[in-house]
Amino acid sequence: MADQETVQKILDDIPLRYRGPGGAIAVVRHGELIAQRVWGYADVDQRVHLSPETQMPICSITKQFVCALLLDLKHNPTPEMAAKGDIESRFDEKFRELLRPELTNGTGLTIDHLCDMQSGLRDYWAMTALWGTKPEDEFLVERDCPPMLERTKSFHFKPGTEYSYCNVNFHALARIIERVTGESLGKLLAKRILKPAGMHTAFLCPDNSRLPPPCLGYEGTEETGFIPAVNRMQWSGDAGLAASLTDMIAWEKHLHHLFADPQSWYHQVSRPITYADGTHAPYHYGLSHVDFDGVDTLGHSGALRGYRSHRRHALQEGLSVVMLFNHEGDVVSAAKDVMRALLHKPKLEYAPVDPSPIWIGSFLDKETQLSITVSKGPATGELVIAYSGHPEIIRLTDPSHGEAPGMSASVDGDVLRIHRTMDNRKLEARRLVPRDSSFRDSSLQGDYKCTEIDSAFHCWGDAGMLYGEFDGYLGQGTATSMKYLGDDVWILACPRGLDAPAPGDWTVVFHRDESGSITGFTIGCWLARGLDFVKV
Repeated sequence: MADQETVQKILDDIPLRYRGPGGAIAVVRHGELIAQRVWGYADVDQRVHLSPETQMPICSITKQFVCALLLDLKHNPTPEMAAKGDIESRFDEKFRELLRPELTNGTGLTIDHLCDMQSGLRDYWAMTALWGTKPEDEFLVERDCPPMLERTKSFHFKPGTEYSYCNVNFHALARIIERVTGESLGKLLAKRILKPAGMHTAFLCPDNSRLPPPCLGYEGTEETGFIPAVNRMQWSGDAGLAASLTDMIAWEKHLHHLFADPQSWYHQVSRPITYADGTHAPYHYGLSHVDFDGVDTLGHSGALRGYRSHRRHALQEGLSVVMLFNHEGDVVSAAKDVMRALLHKPKLEYAPVDPSPIWIGSFLDKETQLSITVSKGPATGELVIAYSGHPEIIRLTDPSHGEAPGMSASVDGDVLRIHRTMDNRKLEARRLVPRDSSFRDSSLQGDYKCTEIDSAFHCWGDAGMLYGEFDGYLGQGTATSMKYLGDDVWILACPRGLDAPAPGDWTVVFHRDESGSITGFTIGCWLARGLDFVKV
């Protein structure tokens, strides 16, 4: 481990490399704070500086707190809970009450699948785009979530077989906890989790339009300028906690103490689990295992428009890094840079391999019906694969094969094969061939309907310049341009949504009857796949 002066220099480098209005970082080793760094402004217009006590939303890092609460309630139920009988049965009863019977009867779906991101449910923040939201729209838990659950009727994979990030899981967990206990999530978290951990100013703040002052989150870059982000959405369980750096240091110390106890909830959820087929599953109870250059780490990220957060714990090394940004810098890479430097793990060097030219292009995975676009990477021997919510870089080991953390890929002629080990999914995609007849087909225009989710889609335009717009129970969404990839496959971009990061590109695969007439399409993104619309 580096000495104190070297550690401070490592932290001092982060603001220079991940530039923005402000940020905070801390390093904890074996339960003790060894260094912290706070810089910049909570509010640039009012010239309010950030401090270790400035509260920010920690977003999806909240998920591990909800899981800790669930386990605590099961092991230490309230007297009222205990008086009503078997605790597990009570949770199962409320689980079945909350979700539609199509999801819980005979499907194998369990509460553990919710905690482990193995439910197979589509993410509701992605789905809000299909229900007609605009990025700055209001979304209220009590008003808008019950209709969302009513429209959540099917899976995009069988529960327990794969991983897919899904905020419905943790919204549901929070509501189940509230129904079992008869108490609010905020009060339960404060009493059972936050205060025992020494997080004295952290609290559940579901309404993102009422985040604690003085901190503001900022969109943009130094090149475009930073502007205050507008968030008018509520979340409770999938996110919602606000905390200061001091709070997060207390949490990290608490987790180090718990990890030393094999009987603690944190030590237990750090143990390996599997998917239904016995394959290792890296996500468990709101925490993700990431192998970092041979070091097993446990942690989570958080994102809201204008904010980014990350915490990561190298378990055996007893080292944690916590980072909070009030801008949209790459907080994950920043945290990795710090951990790499502290653990003396230099970036691995690779001999560059020239890629086969057949890599470049767009492909369609035949099972998920999602597009995959491969382009040149930032350096020789690297390619960028766009499939999930963000582009991923693979490094070539030979001209037709490449590797990345959690993924391997190879190309053979017009067939692209990808093994996504974290998702537990193997993709086989065929190359898309642009055709002028499909590009300029005026019959793509018209109105479409998906009865399952109660969503309407309007396609308008000509000469290959098409636009798409969704209507649903949340309103009339923004008209968005569509881009042709090949065959009858288009993408509909969604770079900004209610949640952050937004869904990204939706793949739209049009269908034709025997006469060649358009009958409908299948639409999906990584977070929400396999929805069928019929032309009306």
